[in-house]
Amino acid sequence: MIVTTPENPDAQAVERARAIAEEWSAAFVPRLRNTIAKLSRTHGNAEVAVVGPKEIKLVSPDAPPFFFHPSMAMIRIKRLMAGEPDSLIAVSEAASGDVVLDCTAGFGSDALVFSYAVGRAGEVIALEASPVLHGIVREGLSLYESGLPDVDRAMRAIHAVNADYESYLRRMADNSVDIVYFDPMFERPIESSTALAPIRSQAHMEPLTLDSVREAVRVARKAVVLKDHRDSGQFARLGFSLARKSYSSVAYGVIKIE
Repeated sequence: MIVTTPENPDAQAVERARAIAEEWSAAFVPRLRNTIAKLSRTHGNAEVAVVGPKEIKLVSPDAPPFFFHPSMAMIRIKRLMAGEPDSLIAVSEAASGDVVLDCTAGFGSDALVFSYAVGRAGEVIALEASPVLHGIVREGLSLYESGLPDVDRAMRAIHAVNADYESYLRRMADNSVDIVYFDPMFERPIESSTALAPIRSQAHMEPLTLDSVREAVRVARKAVVLKDHRDSGQFARLGFSLARKSYSSVAYGVIKIE
């Protein structure tokens, strides 16, 4: 991977791009008059991160560009605003004032919905093991303007952390959050979905383990929730009760904390 800027950057933009490159242990390459495609070819068909004033865009030779956008989270929050239910919020029973640990933040969509649901009195900690995904989403959460004050507040309130959940959970005290949430990369991918294509090169693909689930149960006060393919064997393997039958390919499993 290489890091560059948009065309005609000022000194501040160059400094910001250099800082991101250092954070990711990647090479900073001045843009000059080069196209992104030429920079990629010159550096062995490398992925190119373009650090702009409002976003970081990851451009890969074999996938659509990736940049932060609340996308489906916006639609889900608008439905919550209208009094409609959201499956994840219903399954987790997330409520105002809850503290949520999202162990696999990815695009940040579920973390954003949780942040809206728990409100100003709550807290969402969004873990992402990949430094690149963490950086892109962190910058997006702090800079993106949706036009909806409640959505922007929910984005800014998320505490994004670059960490793997296994070690993070082990360091946490008993009963220190209300909900622990896992959304690992599906072992059985949903072929019709192209949303994950741009980040598969960066995502950590390790399967969820029983040890991590036990740590999550120790840490949670209300529930541990797992999102996976509805036909996955992970729910039974890891001790989750399937929350509800669904015609969707996505399902939720839950462990209620007594």
